Parts: sequence; C-alpha cells; structure tokens
Amino acid sequence: MNIKETELEGVYLIESEIHKDSRGSLFESFRVDILGSEISREDISFVQENQVRSKKGVLRGLHYQLEVPQGKLVRVTSGAVFDVAVDIRKNSKNFGKWFGTILSSRNRKQLWVPEGFAHGYLVLTRFADVVYKATTFHSQSLSHTIVWDDKDISIKWPIIHEPILSLKDKEEASLEHAEIYE
Repeated sequence: MNIKETELEGVYLIESEIHKDSRGSLFESFRVDILGSEISREDISFVQENQVRSKKGVLRGLHYQLEVPQGKLVRVTSGAVFDVAVDIRKNSKNFGKWFGTILSSRNRKQLWVPEGFAHGYLVLTRFADVVYKATTFHSQSLSHTIVWDDKDISIKWPIIHEPILSLKDKEEASLEHAEIYE
C-alpha cells in the first residue's frame, strides 16, 4: 500500500499494489499494520461497513456526525465517483478547505476521511457502488449535512447538470450556519 497525505492534514489517499496474473488480480484493501504506520491504530478501529449503490449524477453529502464523530475509509467497488473531504474543525488551519479525488473500481484508490471532516461524493458513471468502513456507528438523529454547493467552501464538482439530491441534502445549512467541531 502506498499511503499519501493530502494537502489536508489527516486526510490520506491510499493506493494498493495490484497483483495480476493469468487468473485475474488481487489487492489488499485493508491492512491495519500498514495503515497503522501512518494513521493511528485507534483511529482505524472500524465498527461498521456500508455499501451504497447510486446512479449517475447522484450527489451524497456533505455528511458528518458531531456528537459521535466518524472516521471513514472509502473505496469504490464498481464505477467511479468524485469523492470529497472538507475540514470543518473550527480551530484548524485548513478550516473550510476541501480535498477531492476520483475513486473508482479501476484505480482502486481509497480515501481516509478522519473525524472532524464532512464527506460527500458525486457519481460519475452509470452506477457506482461505494463501500466505506466507519469508526463509529451511524446515527440518523446525530447526522448533519452541509449543503453541497456552499459558496465559502467552493468545491469544484465535475458537474454538467444539476445533481440528484436527497430531500435532506437539498435543505441543509451552509458552513457559516452549520454546527461544527470546536
């Protein structure tokens, strides 16, 4: 595994070595000993894994939990997404800054999104299956969302048309008015 820190401290892009032969291919998607060399082992103690299938143009996010924050290890098993992490830690030097990258079944990259960050993604292919491991359980009642097109964050989403959003994601607050990490 090749682990690269992004311009946002604590957010890592993980590229697995792919072993190919005449039968197909294999790659390690998770190894606590390797990830634990860059990311604290306490931070990568997973309790839940989710798989989400979405169609092209669906934008999910920007989601986070305050009271029970989540770290997420995100990858795509089918299709491709533009995946984004936004630093929403009030006292961080990177507050309001974002990192985005394409995750796909083809490039097999993963993104580590630590606690203190909002997370979202846009589906770029006909369908995409996104799998993510979380460090705490998801709680709908504790979940928060920042609107995807917040002017202060200014994410450069690769969008041609208006994205497909859930009702919750349409009606959420801007970063300026959102509850955030102290």
